[in-house]
Amino acid sequence: MITHYANVQLHTVSLEGVRQFYGELLQLPVVYRSDSEIRFRVADRSILSFVETFEPISPAHLAFAIPYSRFERVVEWAESRQLTFLKWEDGRAIDDYETGKNIYFRDGDGHLLEIITDREGDAGSAKPFSADFPVLFIREVGFPVESVPEFRQKLVHLLGFELRGEPTDTFTFAVGGTAYAVVVSKKRRWIPIGMIALPPRVGVTLGFNRAADWSEITSRLYASGIPYKEDGNGGGSFILEGYRFHLVYEAEKQG
Repeated sequence: MITHYANVQLHTVSLEGVRQFYGELLQLPVVYRSDSEIRFRVADRSILSFVETFEPISPAHLAFAIPYSRFERVVEWAESRQLTFLKWEDGRAIDDYETGKNIYFRDGDGHLLEIITDREGDAGSAKPFSADFPVLFIREVGFPVESVPEFRQKLVHLLGFELRGEPTDTFTFAVGGTAYAVVVSKKRRWIPIGMIALPPRVGVTLGFNRAADWSEITSRLYASGIPYKEDGNGGGSFILEGYRFHLVYEAEKQG
């Protein structure tokens, strides 16, 4: 059903600061810019957008997946460009765990960013868009909520997400294709620096590649009493606990 994050929209107090960080430092190409918004191409099917706001920002959590064989090279490249990585209490920056590796950093608005890789390889058919920062896809978006069990159940029931790992009342991975929703309690803190998990103003566009999926989802939304708006292109949008979800139909690529 759900295949990937097609677009993630965050907020910023400085479009130029965002351009310098993501465009110059991380070398992500700008695909659109206006007086109030800027968009970057992160991967073949993924866009990262920023909208300017005149309100305080609650930092979001976002993770970029890269090939396992390129992880150390990417870390060295990022360090050579003066990117500062966050450290755990024991002083290490890289977390080398059973299924992969990751490392964290923050942008100018305080958004908590992560580079993550799996030991299993290149995560299917995805191909890196950039040679220096070879992101395969946007893998994680954090969703701090009042009730983790209630929110994750909505993702499962409405969108067909599957739960990974051992769900708890404070933390859950809900997964649709390569899109990981990191559902956490507002009382939980983000690792590795114990950052309070404030609910961010984030909007996500989820891709799906079966034409009938949106019809099935709207039936569930209607039965659950959740308002939705169709976009006329086979998809639409709705809100869950303050988070904006947009679904877009993208026919599966052949070859």
